[in-house]
Amino acid sequence: MSKDDVQMIKRIYHSFNARDIDDILTVLSEDVAWANGMEGGHVHGREAVRDYWTRQWAVVSPHVEPVAFEETEDGAIAVEVIQSVFDLNGRPLEGQTHGLKDKTVTHIFRMEGDEIVRFDIRDAL
Repeated sequence: MSKDDVQMIKRIYHSFNARDIDDILTVLSEDVAWANGMEGGHVHGREAVRDYWTRQWAVVSPHVEPVAFEETEDGAIAVEVIQSVFDLNGRPLEGQTHGLKDKTVTHIFRMEGDEIVRFDIRDAL
């Protein structure tokens, strides 16, 4: 895991929290497989990621804070993340029907060169 990869991933989190989709899409491969934390499964491709986040941000206001980075045995980058999800008025969620909620999760980034080709989410151990 290079310092450049870690810096790029930190930038992604900053851009996500700022709702700057275009900045993030520049580091995703054209056919990226991106975990859909709200509905399950994966979306495929940059524009599908844009559509997914646009839908997500229309119903909730998530914030993700990376707290630890680790390289996995197979060369991916695992990031421990504190995920907080608010309603559109900035209040904590109550009675939500989607899969997003406040919790600590692990995000797994798989890279090829300087692009992210796959993103997965797993519950923190």
